[in-house]
Amino acid sequence: MPHRTLHLFRKGLRLHDNPTLLAALESSAVVYPVYVLDQAFEEAAMRVGVLRWRFLLQSLQDLHARLSAVGSRLFVLRGSHRAVLGEVVARWGITQISLDMETEPRYVALQRELTEMAEELGLSVYTRISHTLYDVRRIIEANGGEAPLTYKTFLRVVSVIGDPEKPVRDITAEDFQRCYTPEEVDCEQYDVPSLCEMGLEGPDESQEEVLWPGGETPALQRLNKHLESQGWVVNSKPQTVPNSLWPNTTGLSPYLSLGCLSVRTFYHTLGGVYAQAKNHSLPPVALQGQVLWREFFYTAASATPNFTHMEGNPICLQIRWYDDQEALLKWRTAQTGFPWIDAIMTQLRQEGWIHHLSRHAVACFLTRGDLWISWEEGMKVFEEYLLDADYSVNAGNWMWLSASAFFHQYNRIFCPVRFGRRTDPEGHYIRKYLPMLKNFPSKYIYEPWTAPEEVQLQAGCIIGKDYPLPMVRHAEVSERNLALMKEVRSCQENTAKLTRDVVEEPVDVCVKRDLAVDCDGDQRSASKRFSLRCPCLPEITGQAV
Repeated sequence: MPHRTLHLFRKGLRLHDNPTLLAALESSAVVYPVYVLDQAFEEAAMRVGVLRWRFLLQSLQDLHARLSAVGSRLFVLRGSHRAVLGEVVARWGITQISLDMETEPRYVALQRELTEMAEELGLSVYTRISHTLYDVRRIIEANGGEAPLTYKTFLRVVSVIGDPEKPVRDITAEDFQRCYTPEEVDCEQYDVPSLCEMGLEGPDESQEEVLWPGGETPALQRLNKHLESQGWVVNSKPQTVPNSLWPNTTGLSPYLSLGCLSVRTFYHTLGGVYAQAKNHSLPPVALQGQVLWREFFYTAASATPNFTHMEGNPICLQIRWYDDQEALLKWRTAQTGFPWIDAIMTQLRQEGWIHHLSRHAVACFLTRGDLWISWEEGMKVFEEYLLDADYSVNAGNWMWLSASAFFHQYNRIFCPVRFGRRTDPEGHYIRKYLPMLKNFPSKYIYEPWTAPEEVQLQAGCIIGKDYPLPMVRHAEVSERNLALMKEVRSCQENTAKLTRDVVEEPVDVCVKRDLAVDCDGDQRSASKRFSLRCPCLPEITGQAV
């Protein structure tokens, strides 16, 4: 007998390449598409800021609209998963629950809880892999039962496994003609709530441009827009700069993070473009390689205890970071006194997105570069503000940029002055996000504390009063931190070896070039090799796409 299925959306907020929902439709007479808006569940695992809540609600509204267009609708239930699902399962006569299989600990625990509930109620449970390219358990099995902890090893394993599965067909109105969604009395109670209804105060959307509207529709539009320029995709390391006034990467990471865009669709679409090109980059440089970085961190996180923490994390260096709440607050609130760093943090808070090289710069500044504050603190801030906040990639890249794991060229440090000046010598980016500095001459825009008093008066901004003095002397603290990191690594060599390849690979060479320091002393020669092109490492949360 065909099932009466409740399909539980979690991250796969789309109708294209949704194998779990498609299978549910093919095996059922009735399907209820459901999303459980459980604020306590979300906020217990990760910090969720208002911009990300808005992005999620927009994505749900778009999903509801797309379901309505094919003859169905989205039922949004508010409350704890077990309580609200238990209530509707009985009322709707559900015989099967379908949901995507996830790798994050909180979703694994939730799936276990829902499976137990289903067994108690005599329900079937159907799951499929949808949020990753591969079943990460298969990668671990192919690597002898252990997660590959270097990108080189990971690429070797997946090359043996072969290409990821192709996307499944799109869901259409014909599917819901064969398998319908019943109409509910008082259906307004299942509508997507507003930020206000959730008790959240958000920005006035009528007064600002939303650069990243949530949902599958804008995700596919953005993908198609970038595919129109196949040369951009094939070259795959475009001339993007971290302080551009507008996003100049694909900007797809928020959509991949929530599953508004299928990672398999993106990967295989790129493969089709590459197949038509005579010359294209190869992983880890190619855009496909950027997606594989995401897969690498998902795999490592799934098999590493306490992946989002330093303590109890077997692959992470145990470092005595400073507990300096005042310094952390200055970094978080864009009060470091370094205009490029503060402009980046301002854009992060205002828009929920920053270029991946900008993410690298502020992460290095917070941790091993200048402030010597734990990467966990930075990870929490990114969780709160970034639209593409992602459990596995966020933690993995913060460990990388702090040189706590995965990245071992710890002597490569971003200069908080010269790096930004090189890509935007006139300081347009700083003038946009730090308007108090907008009248400074370009000569002083990156180091306003060096401007004579008369220049500061003419600019209408007195440094130390209207904008803070630098909170540290970069040359001094970076040298001190370099010595500290050297000592840590000499004492914990066995831990460092876990995520380091024996032989330097092209990925390491690439990172050396892109993270080359342009500060004082002997490091200056390294800056000559700096490239404005995207580095191999993906965005700290999400993907470098």
